[in-house]
Amino acid sequence: MARGRVVRTLEEAEEVADLETGEYVSFTASLLTQGKHRFYTLSMPSDVLAETCIVDRRSESPEVGFQRFLDKKRASEIADYIDRGMGTIPTSIVLSAQDEAFMKYSSSKRTLRFRKVPGAFLILDGQHRVYGFHLARTQVRVPVVIYNALSRADECRLFMDINTKQRPVPTELLLDIKQIAETESDAEAALRDIFDHFAKDPGSPLLGLMSPAERKRGKISRVTFNAALKPIWEAFVGSDPERSYAVLSAYIHACVAGLRGRQAADKITNPTLFRALMLLFPQIAERVSDRHGQEFSTSNFGEIVLPFLSRVKKADLNKPGTSYILLYETFRKSLRSGFSIVGGAA
Repeated sequence: MARGRVVRTLEEAEEVADLETGEYVSFTASLLTQGKHRFYTLSMPSDVLAETCIVDRRSESPEVGFQRFLDKKRASEIADYIDRGMGTIPTSIVLSAQDEAFMKYSSSKRTLRFRKVPGAFLILDGQHRVYGFHLARTQVRVPVVIYNALSRADECRLFMDINTKQRPVPTELLLDIKQIAETESDAEAALRDIFDHFAKDPGSPLLGLMSPAERKRGKISRVTFNAALKPIWEAFVGSDPERSYAVLSAYIHACVAGLRGRQAADKITNPTLFRALMLLFPQIAERVSDRHGQEFSTSNFGEIVLPFLSRVKKADLNKPGTSYILLYETFRKSLRSGFSIVGGAA
């Protein structure tokens, strides 16, 4: 028995004995009821969490269970985030207590006691976070929700509910607020500036067609815009955002004019078409440069873009499909087919 502690009941004596063996641990917890389910909310040290949780009831080792299902790169990123000292992940890990836990709740003390053994809990939500905590050198307290006495069917239904009822934050919104969070890379900051020019400049060929924080039909989102420019970003290294915007704006003006001639100007916001045209940009810009030096004007781009788009089948413009790579190859062949050597022998 614990020295200096008065034990009043048999249940309390059992609890003290359990804790003294080191096999059991106890934490302050609250019992809540939602619908037909009761669950406990508490905080738990990350090392205890990692030691007791599995993702597959058949796994005898937490390590095996984690590795069977996890994206280890994502878990490592979580561990690094925690170890940097500024990391905070306040969302609760959701667990289902298994028979191995021998879990007991004391309503008078509001404490939850369970065996600290592998397989005590099945993870219903948060396996990457749990494994990230396991990999981290830093120990933290983690908010946890624990369900008890669930059937296998209940566990599956809760897993499905958690993973279908929650909506992740749109990537577009995360990109839009990175500047405020001061987490942008230099390339992301430049792409944001260029995107904002297209969204706000009165002379933009895409004015009214940009959606900064969400995905909208008929508009170009930040995700689509960034994905389109990243493969060709090397062409803009060393150029400030204003210059990059001016050149790209002239190119897109020419593209819109070419599409308008094929009754397909509204398709410029189609992600497949937009990405294919952006991927073609370096080749067209190189031809413009050969003819006009650094004069990247709409009319100079038009000399290349208008003839090439006039040779593309209308069906490829009005129904671009889902593969921007295949459409790019179609565009590239059309661009090459217009090349000819003019003039005879001297």
